[in-house]
Amino acid sequence: MTSVRAPAWKWEWNLNTVVILIGFAGGLVAWGATWERLSSGQDSHAASIDRLDKRLTAAEVSLRQIDNHELRISAVEKQAAEAATSMKAVESTLNNLSSDMRLVREILQRLEDGGRQGSQLRR
Repeated sequence: MTSVRAPAWKWEWNLNTVVILIGFAGGLVAWGATWERLSSGQDSHAASIDRLDKRLTAAEVSLRQIDNHELRISAVEKQAAEAATSMKAVESTLNNLSSDMRLVREILQRLEDGGRQGSQLRR
């Protein structure tokens, strides 16, 4: 009988195995670097969002103030228009009074002139 020998174990590195192991290690390193970038990016983005939130809040406050000023300005413009209308009415009344005063003065002058002429005729 012939005896068959069991194959002997050889410790050899196959090129494909080395390339796959290096690729797997490189993939793990790249994944770690990507995770680090994402984490640091999230922190900086969170800080940016907080800063933008504060700026937006300040802008809303100033916008409310501007709206309040616009409301006040429109109220003042309305009051100015009403005052102008009232001033026109006062001016019209004063013009009427002025013409009435002229008329009264003319009547008084006629009466005085008539009284002078009548007193001159009586003499």
